[in-house]
Amino acid sequence: MVIQLKRTAHIVTSARSLPASRSLRRWLKHLFYVSMRSDYFSMQDREQITHAVQQAELGHSGEIQVVIEARLPSHLAYQCTTYGRACQLFAELGVWDTALNSGVLLYLNLCDRRVELLFDRGLQQAASQEMWDQICNQMIKLIQHEQYLKAIQIGVEQIGKILQYFYAQQPAVTNLNELADGPILL
Repeated sequence: MVIQLKRTAHIVTSARSLPASRSLRRWLKHLFYVSMRSDYFSMQDREQITHAVQQAELGHSGEIQVVIEARLPSHLAYQCTTYGRACQLFAELGVWDTALNSGVLLYLNLCDRRVELLFDRGLQQAASQEMWDQICNQMIKLIQHEQYLKAIQIGVEQIGKILQYFYAQQPAVTNLNELADGPILL
């Protein structure tokens, strides 16, 4: 099983047209992918992810949104990459629309076995590209060993540490919970 690493550290601020990357092969792969999402993430696993997000968001105004998608919708799979889909969800879910522009999207596509991290412009100076890449690398290693829950928990924990450190350097701000803490399963 080969898992590709997609390092994403782009600032996404609004919905825009999805990057065109037409692929009949990707469309077929996603069309016939049988979702075993319930095998990957039970109700208890989702509760553990929610708890991990709540812990990672304590003490600062950063927001983490976890999205787990079994496969791209068939009407998007032909022309949309996982990065394009992550950008779309970043905008649609309002991760970019927090008061301090402090949203982070952790997107996992099970069919492509890809991880995408997107963060808002308020976090541009929060960490270096190497730190974001390190989070992706840790998650990918765990996913390769089919440790999906642990991968997400470690990813959320590491993002939380970056946010905690970054906001410790910033003026004190009220800690609002602007995004739901539970994972979104699509």
